[in-house]
Amino acid sequence: AMASMIISRAHSEGIELGGVGTAGPVGGLRAGGNQPKQPQSHPIIDRQLPALQPIPELRSQTKSAQPSVLDGVRILVAIASYDFAQFIHLEEVLDAYLDMCAAGAKVDVVVHETQPWSVALIDLLNTRLICHNPSPNAGFTVTVSLRSPSLRLNLVDCHRKLFYDRLDEYDVFIYSEDDLRVTPKTVMTYIYETSRVQQLVGGDLKRASEFNVGIVRYEYNFPPDVVITDKTRHASLNTTRVYWEHSWHPPIPKSVDFVPQPELSQHYVHMQNHHQGMFIATRDLLKAWRDKPGCNFDEIRQRPGMKDRPSQPTEGTQRVWMSSQMLHGGRHCNVQQVIPVDNFGQLNVLHLPNKNYRRVGKKGRLGGNKEGAKENEFSDGSEEFVGADPSLLSALYLHLEIKRALPIVVDDPPREYEGIHMVDDIERDGGFNRQSREYKRELEVRLKAFQDYVARGGVMLETDMIDER
Repeated sequence: AMASMIISRAHSEGIELGGVGTAGPVGGLRAGGNQPKQPQSHPIIDRQLPALQPIPELRSQTKSAQPSVLDGVRILVAIASYDFAQFIHLEEVLDAYLDMCAAGAKVDVVVHETQPWSVALIDLLNTRLICHNPSPNAGFTVTVSLRSPSLRLNLVDCHRKLFYDRLDEYDVFIYSEDDLRVTPKTVMTYIYETSRVQQLVGGDLKRASEFNVGIVRYEYNFPPDVVITDKTRHASLNTTRVYWEHSWHPPIPKSVDFVPQPELSQHYVHMQNHHQGMFIATRDLLKAWRDKPGCNFDEIRQRPGMKDRPSQPTEGTQRVWMSSQMLHGGRHCNVQQVIPVDNFGQLNVLHLPNKNYRRVGKKGRLGGNKEGAKENEFSDGSEEFVGADPSLLSALYLHLEIKRALPIVVDDPPREYEGIHMVDDIERDGGFNRQSREYKRELEVRLKAFQDYVARGGVMLETDMIDER
């Protein structure tokens, strides 16, 4: 059953949305200090739909029946992060997923990346991404899956095969771009609302798979022409969350409308622009979408293009296609996006760059045909910027200074490495062969340095202590 997929232990009463089981991380790689050395595999105990309780009782049960709705839930996260351009956001994203482990979940994160990370950067992140939840059902791992830069826009495709290859090992699957802050609250609400939808459609699992609980991205509308300092902080007095992708008026029905299906129309709305930059799914939903005629969600496909000019997308770019349009598009999987009226804000996620709201009203963008609208300007790479004062203490620099102040000790034999893993998943095809000699050399050097670092049990040598990502 769809709901039982997110439940992995037997129950004695009510609905319990947690579970047990410590499925091994991707590729058998582990991170964090609290996992057992040999994770035990536990069977998933299915519980049929009739055991679900009415919504008011469900709400009270989830508050009292167990420590957390996420207790024991196994989550596989895939993040597309091409290079270091948005690494400042990826750091915050990883911190948020670590919070899910603190809430009781077993979380394995796979970052699909084209640039190898330095040993110094990995060592720094290893000090941050440790889950101290003592529960045997909780855990946290990060794996950097290196891919060829030749994938370019198709890096966003990598999650699909990963999800279906490991379909039976996890309860919840999250695909996301690298700049969306997904919190435990987001996933807990998704689980709750997924069960609620199943109930409201009368327990028909096939019918329930025609819906998926959606996400709405937001930013803060700081004055676009003011740098916030101590002298200008009053300029943020009226700053608030804005849904920049949904600015048509009147908001209902042009930006948001109630879902057309009568079973859910009193409880759920959907966005007229259903692009999310991510999606969350349960195991049963992924199976249903794979098997649905005309959907074939497991198959990686190129976004639709114009008949006479295939290079021109007709329904958004590849990232829009893989995160949202394939699933929700009426000519494709046609799965109805549903967002609860009473929990709408709990399914909002922060778009960390906080820059897209500035596009609204400029030419070439929403509202850009208005009189006096500014031209939407794009960078050409020639811009020069005045950086922050170099005396500011960076996290990586401080980390290395602390390490240099301590003796370098490598145990004999070295202790087992517990931290971020970086794996070479690059296909040596024609696209890779066209990469520069400098890239191939850096890839080889950094992979070798990381392997040596792991062999020493996660101990850096002086040659690793270089202040670069």
